[in-house]
Amino acid sequence: MRIEKENNMYAIVEIAGHQYKVEDGQEIYVNRLPGYAGDSVSFDQVLLMDNGGSISVGKPTLSGAAVGATIVEHLRGDKVIVFKKKRRKGYRVKNGHRDHLTKIKINSIA
Repeated sequence: MRIEKENNMYAIVEIAGHQYKVEDGQEIYVNRLPGYAGDSVSFDQVLLMDNGGSISVGKPTLSGAAVGATIVEHLRGDKVIVFKKKRRKGYRVKNGHRDHLTKIKINSIA
C-alpha cells in the first residue's frame, strides 16, 4: 500500500528571530510584531520553499521569495512560573512572566 501526500506548498521562514514552517491559510503565533490588527506584513527571510515537490534551498536565504501575512490580533501568552530554590539555605524566589505575542494568518507564499 502506497500513501501519497498532498502537494501543499510550504516554506520555512524567519520571523522575529525564530524559524517557522508555514503554509497558505495557516494561523501562527509569533513574537510581538509592530503594527495593528488588519495590517499586512511581508517576510523576505525565506530559507526553504517547497512547491509541490520542487524544493528550493537558500544560501542562506532565497532571493525574490516572500511570505505575505495579515496581523489578526495582539495578545499575551500563558503565564510561565519561574521558581528557584536552594535546599537547606532558606532561598526561594518565585517569578513569572507572560510573553507578548502576535497572531498572524499566512496569505501567500511567492
